[in-house]
Parts: sequence; structure tokens; C-alpha cells
Amino acid sequence: QVQLVESGGGSVQAGGSLRLSCAASGYTYGSYCLGWFRQAPGKEREGVAVIDRDGTPNYADSMKGRVSISQDNAKNTLYLQMNSLKPEDTGMYYCAADRYDCYSGKTAFEYWGQGAPVTVSS
Repeated sequence: QVQLVESGGGSVQAGGSLRLSCAASGYTYGSYCLGWFRQAPGKEREGVAVIDRDGTPNYADSMKGRVSISQDNAKNTLYLQMNSLKPEDTGMYYCAADRYDCYSGKTAFEYWGQGAPVTVSS
């Protein structure tokens, strides 16, 4: 039903910034809870940010203050702006969508993208 495709990943130096994009199709903006997750090598997936249907954002403590989640309804695109990146931010970043509940700390989502790799070097 829903297809999510991430882009904007890459390699940056510590302290740098980048913006990840998640293009959605088969999806109606305003009807889904949207989120960004990351998975570091050898570790489990963890939440980064969630944005509710009304546009209310929530952030994980690990990146709060350094990231901003937003969406462009006209483009059916979800964004994650990341600043002051650290080497520990390295990992695969995924966007996700869910039709049901939405809350800070939510980890179970219906739909997932394939991921965008992010590497932060010292």
C-alpha cells in the first residue's frame, strides 16, 4: 500500500549537517503517524523523531536539540534535518508510517523505507 523511499544520506564530518528526505506514495498525508529511526552497526533500531497527524513533533533524547522533523504535504515528503552530527550518529536511517496511534517513543510502525546510510567521521 504505502511505499517510502529515503534519500539524502551520506558521509559528513563531525559537527556537520544533512537533511534526510522520505518520499511517500500510496499515502495520504494527514492520516499517518510518521517517524524516523536509526540503527547503528551491531545495534538495534531506535527512534529518532515522530511527527503526529497534527504536525506535533517528538524527539528522542539522544538527538533532541540537534534534529528537526518536518513534512511537506504538497510533495508527500517527510524530512529530518540533522545538525551537529556526531560519530555515534552513524547508522542506517529509516522513515516509517503508521495509520494508528502516534506517541513519543512509538516503535511499531506499519510501513518502513529501505533506509539511508549516514556516516559521521571525526
